[in-house]
Amino acid sequence: MEFAWTEQDRTHRARIRALLASALPADWQVIARHGPGSREQTLFSLSFCPQLAEAGLLVPHWPREWGGQGGTVWEHFILGEEMWAAGEPRGPQYMNVNWIGPVLMQFGSEAQKARYLPPMAQGRAIWCQGFSEPGAGSDLGSLRTRADRDGDTYVLNGQKIWTSYAGMAETCFLLVRIGGEKAGKAGIAVFLVPMDSPGIEVRAIPSLIGHGDIHEVFFTDVRVPASARLGEPGQGWTIISAALANERVGIPRYALARQVLDDMVGLLQARAGFADPVVRLRAAEAAAACDAARLLVYAVIDARARGIAAEASTARLAVIAADNAVNDFGMEFLPECYHGDGHPALLAHHERAIVTGIAAGAAEIQLNLVAQRRLALPKGA
Repeated sequence: MEFAWTEQDRTHRARIRALLASALPADWQVIARHGPGSREQTLFSLSFCPQLAEAGLLVPHWPREWGGQGGTVWEHFILGEEMWAAGEPRGPQYMNVNWIGPVLMQFGSEAQKARYLPPMAQGRAIWCQGFSEPGAGSDLGSLRTRADRDGDTYVLNGQKIWTSYAGMAETCFLLVRIGGEKAGKAGIAVFLVPMDSPGIEVRAIPSLIGHGDIHEVFFTDVRVPASARLGEPGQGWTIISAALANERVGIPRYALARQVLDDMVGLLQARAGFADPVVRLRAAEAAAACDAARLLVYAVIDARARGIAAEASTARLAVIAADNAVNDFGMEFLPECYHGDGHPALLAHHERAIVTGIAAGAAEIQLNLVAQRRLALPKGA
């Protein structure tokens, strides 16, 4: 296998780093400390993402007809690595780039694509995803939020929870049930729902993982036109599978973890705390975890670049392990950085690492998938 980057890839990465160096303000780490879904970082994304778009660096992998550059899968992933290493200044807009936009291109009507894709490509659209429910977290097949047909409209009723970015989102990528509960996954559909629709109530959930990141969303007799439905009848679970496949490896958390680990080592070296062989060993273990996660994710991306379906759960678990290894290292050897205002970059990573085993598919679910799909273990083994 060839591990070297092409000259085109190196140039692409250098352009992204140069733009970050010029566009991020001196207080960026303070802004990032609030969390990707915070008002501060969301508002920042609305000024930063148009700069990326103007430079051709927001959606380089999208087709030219929708504002992209027709770039490669690797250019897309290089973009994600550099954004996350910097603390993700795209805020909630990374979802548009990674999977909502591509899913709309694949399954959306011409009217839906014309309405929703241009604002995404311009860096001016904020979305949320209405997936989890109080009784249906990682098991999306059990969701109960309903869409009942009434002439040319659907009436939505139900509740979503842990909904990232809902506080400022304009549109929700919403999963609902249109068949009876016995229909299981076959009865699920996707709707594109304006968040200012009458009957939608958003409540922020106080948490340790950021400021404004997660919410409860209630739908009470919310009416949407039939044209808000994404895809053909019976296609809902296929759409969800495509979305989740992109989401689960589309967030290169290991890039932020490795950057934070390097910051930790620098802090320890500055105070002569890195001479201890135990500290050095633990730092090496955390670095190895980051590299292992990166290579496993690269294997998935390489397969997709060659048009081969790839199972992403193993890579997802490796990313969780890397995030936790770096977080544990900091908590053990730099505990003072996690008190009060502490160190903004370390605190921001700590908060995000708390949910790394929950967001985009719980670790326990990923372990089950690895057992079934990779190891072919029987149920109950």
